[in-house]
Order: sequence, then structure tokens, then C-alpha cells
Amino acid sequence: MKSQRPIISDDEHVVLKFQPRTSAHPPTRREESDPAKTPNIKTSNIKTPSIKAPPAASDLSRYERSRDEGDDFRHRMLANVAALAFTVALTAIGIWLAMSIADLRKTQDCVLMGRHDCARISVTPLG
Repeated sequence: MKSQRPIISDDEHVVLKFQPRTSAHPPTRREESDPAKTPNIKTSNIKTPSIKAPPAASDLSRYERSRDEGDDFRHRMLANVAALAFTVALTAIGIWLAMSIADLRKTQDCVLMGRHDCARISVTPLG
């Protein structure tokens, strides 16, 4: 049996030059490679995209606070306590829901087996 390999022409290969971004010096323009300097690359099918200047890097100075400004410790702790209470309540509701679904599934399986003693009857002692 003959091994089959894909036929690849040189027209399908394009070499792109990527430059890493740095926050200190954002790229303002892309350097174009000179087709005469790069050997073995056909330039007849290479499409050069329109180059637009990227927007300036986001400045985070508007979120900075000066050292002189006091930290609202009480507000931050109240927010943390509220987040913890919400997480605990959500976890408790999730556990209760899982237990209820498991109990309903057990009761439904009992009924589907044809048994008659599936319902729980709570008995309170007299006296």
C-alpha cells in the first residue's frame, strides 16, 4: 500500500513576524519585512493587512489611592462578613436541596418497585 501524504505547495505558507508586547513601550507600528531580503518566500499571494495604530495602553493610575488616604476598614470587614454569610447560606441551601432530591429519589424508587411501606410515618411517644 502506498503511503499518502498531503500535497503542500509553497503558496500555502506565510511567515509572520510577531513582536512581544511590553507595557512600557506599546507598539505603534508594525515593521514590514522587505520581500527582497527574505529568500524562498513567494510574495505574490501574501496579503498585507491594513495596519492601524493600537489604542494606548490602559492607564491604571485612576484606581490608585494616595498613601495619605485612610482605608475604610469597617466597610471592608462588613463586606467580607456579608460575602461569607452569603456563601454559607448558599452552601446550606445546596446541601438541603441535594438531600431532598436524594430522599425523593429513594421514595420514588420504592414506589416504582411496588412496595406499599414507602412513606415515612413519624411516631411521637406518649407520655
